[in-house]
Amino acid sequence: MAHSWQSQLERWRQAGLIEPATADAIRAWEQAQPEPPRLRIPVLVAIALGGVLVAAGLLLFVSTHWEALAPGQRFGLLLALVVGLHGGGAAVEERFAPLALALHGVGTVTLGAGIFLAGQIFHLEAHWPLGLLLWAIGAGLGWGLLRQWPQLALLALLTPAWLLSEWGVAVEGARAEFQLNSSDPTALAVTAAGLLLTCLSYLGAPLGSGSTSAARRVLLWIGGLGLLPAALLWLVACLSMESWRAWALGSQPTTGLPLPLAAAGWSLALGVPLLLGWLLRGSRVTPLGVAIGWLLVSLATGGGQRFDPGLVTHLWWAVGGLLLLAWGVAEGRSERINFGVAVIGLDVLAFYVSQVMDALGRSASLIGLGVLFLGGGWGLEVLRRRLVARAVRPEAP
Repeated sequence: MAHSWQSQLERWRQAGLIEPATADAIRAWEQAQPEPPRLRIPVLVAIALGGVLVAAGLLLFVSTHWEALAPGQRFGLLLALVVGLHGGGAAVEERFAPLALALHGVGTVTLGAGIFLAGQIFHLEAHWPLGLLLWAIGAGLGWGLLRQWPQLALLALLTPAWLLSEWGVAVEGARAEFQLNSSDPTALAVTAAGLLLTCLSYLGAPLGSGSTSAARRVLLWIGGLGLLPAALLWLVACLSMESWRAWALGSQPTTGLPLPLAAAGWSLALGVPLLLGWLLRGSRVTPLGVAIGWLLVSLATGGGQRFDPGLVTHLWWAVGGLLLLAWGVAEGRSERINFGVAVIGLDVLAFYVSQVMDALGRSASLIGLGVLFLGGGWGLEVLRRRLVARAVRPEAP
């Protein structure tokens, strides 16, 4: 990083944007400034690994002595762990902030274990998704008080997990009450739609091509890591829905989920991420509305029978990749461009394997696959670099 600003300064000087004397003055001033203290990568790795090991050790200790403890002792041990970890984090906050962050993070994770184990200790009959809700509330309070990324990450993960668990319990209750056939994939489609839209909401947290806040970077990472698995789950849900519709038309009619429950599920799956996007992006929530339209069309078109995606499905997924590309270029975000290129590349590869490869001989199919990897990979990389360069290009004054 020390040479980054120097190289940029030299480029500006050579381009005639600043005078040589100004460049020399900037360079002299920067070199005279004391370098801010930064932790080395090994220290950060040691702190992260230490936090994981402390959590694992505490879990092993509790599980080893759990049966020998009375209910009051068990609850006291859980309470002492949560209070002790957060108290230790508060004690070292001024001396070593990264260690405090690790202790507070482990303490928030321990809170979730304490919530669920407390129910087991006192043999409470409770609605188990409420445990996730209480854990999410605790993480939210921790984020409000500490403003540290582990609490925000847990809040961003636990809130969708609570909604999904509520949905799963409601679906199982409806199936048990009405003796429904479990082959109806509506529950899977609602889950996949909610996850995919939530990942897109998190991915769209940063606004513009400039630097963003630490909180929005956390959401960006969570959305980025979950986007492709959520997209794969949505593809499976669409194919399952299409196969189920074809099977239902070819045999006796089957009963799906009750209409009020299905409507409530779809309303939450589409409305909650849209509300989240509005909270994060304000009036710039239009891309999420476009994503909802893309999801509904892909659900209607579905795929072929026997889980064989048709041409329309491949074309529509390519459209989804292009929409991600356009979103990234419009807002100057390279990660959305990278995801759009990845979606297009995977879609082309899936189309070749499922539709073209069987029509060719063994050697011809392998040669074609190699040409696809070489030529297609090169073409997509050239496209990606051009779009990224266009997206991050500074605007003219």
